[in-house]
Amino acid sequence: MKNKEEIISVGDNHFSTSIKTPLRADAFARSDDEKIKNIQHHFKMIMEEMGLDLTDDSLSGTPYRVAKMYVKELFYGLNPINKPKLSTFENKYRYKKMVVEQNITIDSACEHHFLPIIGYANVAYIPKNKVIGLSKINRLVDYYARRPQVQERLVIQILHDLQTVLETKDVIVSVTAKHLCVSSRGIKDQSSFTTTLEYGGCFSDTETRKEFLNSINQQMP
Repeated sequence: MKNKEEIISVGDNHFSTSIKTPLRADAFARSDDEKIKNIQHHFKMIMEEMGLDLTDDSLSGTPYRVAKMYVKELFYGLNPINKPKLSTFENKYRYKKMVVEQNITIDSACEHHFLPIIGYANVAYIPKNKVIGLSKINRLVDYYARRPQVQERLVIQILHDLQTVLETKDVIVSVTAKHLCVSSRGIKDQSSFTTTLEYGGCFSDTETRKEFLNSINQQMP
């Protein structure tokens, strides 16, 4: 059992213990409706402990709204049932240059404080025998973002899935995001942001990686 100082240190330093999101073995034993009901009950208790009057019309429905938001929206990516099908196609054109999908919206939450992580991802790969529908990359990014996250883990999870489905190590993922656990609490730094980068295969080469970084710095007119 961690003491208070250790608990705070882990949160402030963004420690991560696993590439996989930590889940209990019985994580999906309850239905979504059951989870919403239980979270609603406990969040109501949190609000009451804070001294809020839940008989007020504006607050009375908040526990249910928060519970539904957690299960169905913010954290739907916890359930593997919601994982998008990553359709791939034969690379009939024999296209061998970089494919880049950039400025993909990141809307996640820090697992240490449950505060928003907001930013964007850039993903590129160099096809071998397979290509993937571009929208599937966006859906995969959103799936892994929609869970309590650590940004370092997020880029690794996206990378590993794409490498597996595309049957190539030639994939690179970058995420740039603002963390409200930094801007709204603790140091309260409003201007800083965090960038994480994970890659494999030919992107380990400096020049290839530079080509990717140059491409994502180009803006649409």
